[in-house]
Amino acid sequence: MIKNLVIVESPAKAKTIEKFLGKDYTVKSSYGHIRDLAKKDLGIDKEKGYKPKYLQSPDKKNVIKELREASKEADMVWLASDEDREGEAIAWHLFEVLKLDKEKTRRIVFHEITPKAIKNAIENPREIDYNLVNAQQARRILDRLVGFELSPLLWKKVKPSLSAGRVQSVAVRLLVEREREIIAFKPDYSYKVQATFSDQQGKHKLNAELNKRLPEENDVKEFFEKIKEQQFKVLSVQKKPAQKSPAAPFTTSTLQQEAARKFGFSVSQTMTLAQRLYEAGYITYMRTDSVNLSNDAIASAAEQITQLYGDKYQKTRRYATKSKGAQEAHEAIRPTYLQKQSVDAASGEQKLYSLIWKRTIASQMSNAQLEKTTINIPVEHNNSYKFVAQGEVLLFDGFLKVYMESRDEEENQEDKGLLPPIKEQESLDLLYSKALQRYTSQPPRYTEASLVKKLEELGIGRPSTYAPTISTVQKRNYVVKEDRTGKQRPIKEIELKDREIISRQKEETYGSEKSKLFPTDVGMVVNDYLTEYFKNVMDYSFTADVEKEFDRIAEGNRKWSAMIDEFYQPFHQKVAYAEENSERKAGERILGEDPKSGKPVMVRIGKYGPMAQIGTVDDEEKPQFASLRSEQHLETITLEEALDLFKLPRNLGEYEGKTVTVSVGRFGPYVRHDGLFASLKKEDDPYTIEFDRAVELIKDKREADAKKHIKTFDEKEKIKVQNGKYGPYITHKRKNYRIPKSVDPEKLTYEDCLEIIEKGKNKKTRKTKKK
Repeated sequence: MIKNLVIVESPAKAKTIEKFLGKDYTVKSSYGHIRDLAKKDLGIDKEKGYKPKYLQSPDKKNVIKELREASKEADMVWLASDEDREGEAIAWHLFEVLKLDKEKTRRIVFHEITPKAIKNAIENPREIDYNLVNAQQARRILDRLVGFELSPLLWKKVKPSLSAGRVQSVAVRLLVEREREIIAFKPDYSYKVQATFSDQQGKHKLNAELNKRLPEENDVKEFFEKIKEQQFKVLSVQKKPAQKSPAAPFTTSTLQQEAARKFGFSVSQTMTLAQRLYEAGYITYMRTDSVNLSNDAIASAAEQITQLYGDKYQKTRRYATKSKGAQEAHEAIRPTYLQKQSVDAASGEQKLYSLIWKRTIASQMSNAQLEKTTINIPVEHNNSYKFVAQGEVLLFDGFLKVYMESRDEEENQEDKGLLPPIKEQESLDLLYSKALQRYTSQPPRYTEASLVKKLEELGIGRPSTYAPTISTVQKRNYVVKEDRTGKQRPIKEIELKDREIISRQKEETYGSEKSKLFPTDVGMVVNDYLTEYFKNVMDYSFTADVEKEFDRIAEGNRKWSAMIDEFYQPFHQKVAYAEENSERKAGERILGEDPKSGKPVMVRIGKYGPMAQIGTVDDEEKPQFASLRSEQHLETITLEEALDLFKLPRNLGEYEGKTVTVSVGRFGPYVRHDGLFASLKKEDDPYTIEFDRAVELIKDKREADAKKHIKTFDEKEKIKVQNGKYGPYITHKRKNYRIPKSVDPEKLTYEDCLEIIEKGKNKKTRKTKKK
């Protein structure tokens, strides 16, 4: 007989909670949602107030059966899913599907998995909050309506197999607008002038920068001519006290941003690691937009800081949340036990936990005390010009002893060091001056973390939606996350040394990108179509207002079906209008004429993505097609670049009596010879690669394949024994089977391979059944 059945949504959470409850409690997991909207007719009855039609998830059949049997046996059922809207909906679905008795069911919530929090939750149960359930249903239904009505429209008007989403499409719009800003950007330049001075005794050197940029090379030379004979004197040495305050404890958004800056974690990676830490009982709930800390947490932080660093480092602080629609009743993300500085977990979880601990502790520490020094050195021939040296001294490290928040690269701030002991009116000798041509920077592309920051600023989405939104736009191929190498450009350096002015030409790399989000051509064309015909769906303020409506439903101040109807009726009319009146969009651009055939050359979205085309369907001859390269855009590609695409495949000659060709495929440029495909390296260009280099790549590929290959059995169906990244394995019918460590792959017979394959198949079947 089960006295108390506790149902949570994840096995890891169940395992942790089970440790804290006695033998009178049985904890089981629902493995997330147990039902969802039906696919047929959208799963929504629009005629009956948008009533949802739910179906039990087929893969949860056994889970539901097990929970139903356990709940019938139990004296009391405790629904302990997460405390947010999604968790409330899971609790409600369980209540409905398991047909639970209201008198024998309790809903409990906690924002940390600790004995104290669990005990407190059981002592203070509540009923299911139907306002929260309705807010979750409203979001799910609205997103289903938008997605299911817009997607077929995009198939007709842009390209098959496309889809749209309410929040995702707005996120893509942000990226498209930024990309177009970058395309339209015209860099300007000026000269940054730096100088190195020394005191009269030659003991100390001082680096300073001119307070104004000079526009042209001639201006620099003229400036150097005027200062090369000047005796410089310090006008002022200003010292000012300053202080730095710690950042607030983490919210979902700020944790995602800081983990990206410090560790290069993706948004979804951060959330996966945080989920594990929460379910293991190490941190509080990881989906929150509050910076609030509980009184217990503040007291615990004060105790730890005093113990580890002393009284002067401790300062109690309470933070207020500035983001739109934040839930102040919730807590920030913090360790459940602040005395625990590290956890016994995998490397990624350890890093994230340490970051959360440091940020929480730092938020309750004293300000760092600084002294900022500015030295001004005037230029005689022009009163508006002066050389300025800046530095700072850390007088008291305060919270910096524990943690320093990282900066976004676009902030481009320089750390200032300590200055030498230079006094007012002291004479200085100019040792050296240099002017470097500096170009203005284009607007920065978004990273995953900076896009989350922007969405939060605009009030679009909530902590639970940031990661899925960013994952979805990448899965749909509207956005790609990648590194891109920069380009080279000449810059001038002008130097003044020993009263001589020397000009040099140098080169700099610019525009290199690391883990940035780039909208694809398909993403840009879809964005343009949606922006033209569905202005309100794509409007930032409108999307943020919809979020506020969900919040009103959650608070019990708005009827969910009325809110859906208010949105859906005009939206549905727009879909009908667009279907009837909108033209097909393919991002088509005519670039010019092909000099060989005189036929038009264009670029557009085709069935398989962006492509170049020579000729039209009306021509007698079939048009020629070539896919655009990953770094090329429909909006910026030139006629010459498009024509280059038709130079492939190139025939490089014959090797061992077989033709060697070079081309570009789905996985990049490659050399082909006698059925063998060898990928080109980064430094190889398919348009210029020569025969000898191609042969070199073919030989390298053969050698790599030989090392990989152990043996092949041609009897009946081909079975290969190969070396892989994780050791030897057997490949058969496009499936791989690991070879046990105790077995020598060189001695395997055909029968041995069949036995390993059979065991591998049985193992996979057992795993599936277990799930």
